[in-house]
Amino acid sequence: MLRPAQQGDPDNERPVGDLVHQLLDEGKAYARAEIGLAKAVAGSKARAAAVPAGLLGGAFLLLQAAVLMLAFTLFGALYLVIGAVLAGLVTAMIFAGLAFLLVQQARKRLDGLK
Repeated sequence: MLRPAQQGDPDNERPVGDLVHQLLDEGKAYARAEIGLAKAVAGSKARAAAVPAGLLGGAFLLLQAAVLMLAFTLFGALYLVIGAVLAGLVTAMIFAGLAFLLVQQARKRLDGLK
């Protein structure tokens, strides 16, 4: 550690280059310690987020299953009225339209961030 030089202190006679070298070494050690701390904090947060991320992934899969069943139900209802081909086309157009609206909303919100 650097300390103030006092009269008669042997460190008082050290060359400036040595003092600069010592300062750089201590600065590097401090930076390494800060990086180590940041890595530890990030690792801890990542481990803590693993279970909630898995739960959200499972919820997303169940939501996909629900949307698929909704599409099948809509197709089945339309099949009885307009036939298989038209029911498939109408169902596909409805869900594609909903997806398009979601994409448009996302784009508007992303443009608002600029």
